[in-house]
Amino acid sequence: MLVVKQTFSLFFLLFLVGCGSTPSSEPDSSSLTPDLSDRSFPSFSSVFTEWRGVPYQFGGNNKNGIDCSAFVQIAYRDAWQLSLPRTTESQAQTGQLIKYEHAQYGDLVFFKTSRTNIHVGVYLGNKQFMHASTSKGVIISRIDNPYWAAKFWQFRRIENPPLVSN
Repeated sequence: MLVVKQTFSLFFLLFLVGCGSTPSSEPDSSSLTPDLSDRSFPSFSSVFTEWRGVPYQFGGNNKNGIDCSAFVQIAYRDAWQLSLPRTTESQAQTGQLIKYEHAQYGDLVFFKTSRTNIHVGVYLGNKQFMHASTSKGVIISRIDNPYWAAKFWQFRRIENPPLVSN
């Protein structure tokens, strides 16, 4: 019976993991220095500045550690006063599916980092997105980098999402 419980617990934990990726395979993004004062970065610039470098922590949702879906949820709340679901799986079902070539600033961008894991970030335009990286914390990466390009799954646009309640 103990083996069954342990097996079930393992599968349940794997099911819940939604932001994992292979840390050692992620490209270096230190050369990315977008001009966040540019008008194409009106709302998310302050969110990125506030959270930049905060380490990744699965299940985390504060400055001590944050995962990708919590970072996106907080970014939308703080930048656009919009409420998003907490998990990547729920976020991936929110809004409207958008073709790659029609992606716009603020769209959610999703990657399948493994058969069971989904990673999410906020698209900033110019093929850049901000996210909570498992290996580098909150950073900006390029969507056309081979690592992310190979794992790209979808863009979603949040149209008329619910406002965050105060």
